[in-house]
Parts: sequence; structure tokens; C-alpha cells
Amino acid sequence: MKILGVYLNPGNDDFTESVQSEIYVDKTGLIACVNKYLGTKQKYICVSRPRRFGKSMALRMLAAYYGSGCDSRDLFAGRKIENAPSFEEHLNQYDVILLNMQQFLIGVKDHDVTGYLEREVLEEILEEYGSFIKKKPDIGLADALRKIYAKTNKRFIFLIDEWDCVMRERQESEELQKQYLDFLRNLLKDQPYVALAYMTGILPVKKYGQHSALNMFWEYSMTDQGFFEEYTGFTDTEVRELCERYNMDFAEAGNWYDGYRFTEFQHVYNPKSVVEAMLRHRFFNYWTTTETYDALKVYMDMDYDGLRQDIVRMLGGNPVRVNTLSFRNDMRNLASKDDVLTLLIHLGYLAYDQEREEAYIPNREIVREFENAMSVGGWPEVMRVLKASEQLLEDTLRCDGERVAEGLDRAHTEVASILTYNDENSLACSISLAYYSARKDYKIIRELPAGKGFADVVFLPLPFSKKPALVVELKYDKSADTALRQIRDRQYIRALEGYAGEVLLVGVNYDRDSTDKPHSCAIEKLVCTI
Repeated sequence: MKILGVYLNPGNDDFTESVQSEIYVDKTGLIACVNKYLGTKQKYICVSRPRRFGKSMALRMLAAYYGSGCDSRDLFAGRKIENAPSFEEHLNQYDVILLNMQQFLIGVKDHDVTGYLEREVLEEILEEYGSFIKKKPDIGLADALRKIYAKTNKRFIFLIDEWDCVMRERQESEELQKQYLDFLRNLLKDQPYVALAYMTGILPVKKYGQHSALNMFWEYSMTDQGFFEEYTGFTDTEVRELCERYNMDFAEAGNWYDGYRFTEFQHVYNPKSVVEAMLRHRFFNYWTTTETYDALKVYMDMDYDGLRQDIVRMLGGNPVRVNTLSFRNDMRNLASKDDVLTLLIHLGYLAYDQEREEAYIPNREIVREFENAMSVGGWPEVMRVLKASEQLLEDTLRCDGERVAEGLDRAHTEVASILTYNDENSLACSISLAYYSARKDYKIIRELPAGKGFADVVFLPLPFSKKPALVVELKYDKSADTALRQIRDRQYIRALEGYAGEVLLVGVNYDRDSTDKPHSCAIEKLVCTI
């Protein structure tokens, strides 16, 4: 058995700790996916996800599986990968070089990050393979590995964690970034000793100005995870099993932590938050507490035309169109609102619907983080609407149409000052935002197919909620009674198929010519049976 190193064949202790933890969700199926690309033109893989989404654990798992410095057969016994045809072929058959770029960036005393990395890794390489390399005081890591390959035909697997930390934490130093990218290109691109290069980070690698040093990588990011969808976070099935084990409400777990949506897997949960909620037996903001809300506020307050309007729309539960292709994949060169929204997608503060090319706020945990960021200034109009939303919901549940109309007057006035338009979309956005607090107890759905048309807004009570369902119809320059009549005539109540209980039909009209009380509201109560 080979000697374990810090970088060369680090062993399986770290992954063993993960497996032995109270909560371990089996993601070893990822290994079979990666095995298909060993020694192929697709062997360069860059997976970018938000912080605390399991990137580092996946790398330690791959190190434990591929690394020839340990025997991990028992560690993977009974796991999903054990049934894969490629399991035996690659188990502990490679020399693995594991690099955590965050550690190198912290450990270096000057700006020579790559020089520090080479010295550290070369020391272990020479200890293992020194007999194949003539003593050269200035030999580089790539040169050493080429010589080893020429003598032994030995190929290595490179696992690089936090690959983009140089870009994120040294944003002002373009020279350092270029040097770093050149180093990675020289180390990895077209090198015969590379069996696989698997990098993880928060940002994709595609565009850094005109310096596309790493264009050989196949990218899998939060805008397109490809075959990594299942391994990006926890799936519906995995969270349901955890909720059953810990006697936690599955629907409420989805309300708090679900919302990341991909092509095949439409429900992907924040893994950090789910684990914390299960262990603490309490739903709360866990992922967002690992970083201050200032990190989000910086981007929210950027003065790009349309950005504030889009944020308000998303707070109201409405998705917004976003062009993700203009983003240069760094945190400094942001030239438009689309760049900011795309960055927030990669950071995990927004989710992305690839088919519709729309961004949205994924869940209650992230909504609360936006609220925290707005509460410290710069968003007074929105904060007034949010703070009044609890009372508006209470007035609605009491069927007090006059008070609801007054509340909507105030909300629409506040929100319209940001939206800069005054039409049906503005009304819908204002009402969604005005009922902000309802998200604690309801799933809010816009344009829900129902009966002979589409219900404008439907509030479906979550299983743990004892509140009635709401069906809301919005009218413009007509009447609240007209809105109610449309709900009845077009049988929008059919949108609640499978629901039994009290339902409130809410008709809202906005009269743009009225300067006194532009909103009117009529509310009708009925009971829905299955």
C-alpha cells in the first residue's frame, strides 16, 4: 500500500466521516456518471454550485473511490455505485492529486499562489516517483508529471476544489488571475498524464475577458447541470425519506428549502438546510446564516435599469426573463441587470428555469434573506408593503372587502413607484407582494388552469395550515362583482380538485380613473367538497 499524502492519494478518512455521520444521503451514483468520461475527450469536468451544496464532499468521495493509496471496497459496500458495471474496474486504481485552492490562497505569504502549490505538491510527487526524474532544482509540476508518464505510463486524476476562489477573492488582481489560469492550462490541457480533471467552484469557467485558458472543460452550472442534476442537492425522494425518519413535515420542508429546478429533476432542495432542519428538528434559515445578508444586498442595490423592478416582481412570486449568456463568469465585470441576476443564480439566491429562461426566488428561506437585505435601507416602499401583508391576510380571511381594498390601495401605490408602469401586470405584482406573509401557510400559484380559463392567483393552503383556500380574480376598470362572477361562471373552483374545505372567492378591481379609492374588493365564502 502506498504512503498517503496531503495532496497525492489523500486516502478515504474524510469520506468515511461523511458516511458515518448521522445523516448521509447516498450520492455515489455520481461515480458511475464520471467513470464514463475517464480517458475520453470529455474528461475535463467543471461543476459549479452555490456554497454548502456538497461540492467538497463529492470530491472526497471521488478521491476515496479512485485513489490507489487506500482500500475503499468496504466503504462503498451497499452503496448505489456497487451495482454499477464500472465499479470494480476503477476502484482504487489511480493516483489522485487533490487540490483545495482555498487552502493554497490562505497559506501563501505573497502573491505566488501557483509557485506555492507547485512546491507543496512536487514534494510528495518526488517522494513517490523521484527515481524516475533527474534531479532538477527548477523542475515544474507539469514537467515532472510528463516525465513520470513517459517512464511509467502512469495517468493521474486531478480533483480541484474551490477552483474559482482566486477569481472571487482576488478580483482586483487581473495579473494573478491570468497567471493562475495559465498555470492550470499548462498543468491540464492536452497533457497525456491526465485521466480525469474534475473541478468544483461557485462560478463557471467559460469567460474571463479574452483569456479563455480553460476552454477544454465541459461545464455543468446552476443554469444547466446536465447529468449532475440528481447530485446538485437533495431530491424529493431523499427529503421525503428524511422527513419520515425525523418526523418532520414534508410539505413544509419543500416550502422552506425546495425550488431549484432542472430539466429532469424539478424539485431540488438545499442539502445544507435540510440536514440542519432534520438534526435540529426545526425549520429555519440555515444556509443563509453561513454568510451575512450584505453579500446579497451589494448586488440588489446595483443601479442597473430594471433590476429593482425584477426583484420586486420575484418577491411577489413572479418569475422574470433573464439572459444568462452575457455573463462573463466573474463577480467584478457586471454590465447589466442580466449579469447581476445570472450571478445570483450561480450564488444560489435565485433559481433558474432553463426551458423558460426565467429566474425566480426558490423558497421561503431565500425570500427571508431578500427581506433581511432590504430591511437595512434602500427599499422603504417594499418594506412597508411586506410589513402590512400580515394584516391584509387577516382582513381577507375575515371577508372584510373594504379593509382589503384599502390595503391594496396602499400596496399598489408603494409598488407602482418602483415598477414605473400602471397596468394589469402592475396590479398583479402589487397584489402578490401585498400577500407576502401568506407564503408561510400557502402555495401561491399564478395563472392556474381552472375550469374554463385560468385563475389569476390561487392560494393553496399547505398541509400543515388550517387556513382556507383563496381564489383571486383581478379586473381592470370593471368591478369587483364582475371579478367574482367570472370565478363562478368559469368554474375556477375546479383548480382546487382534491381539496376539501373552506374556500374564499376574492374579486378585486382597479379603477385607474379613481383618485380616491381605486381598488374595490368583494369576498364570498363557500365550502368545497372532494
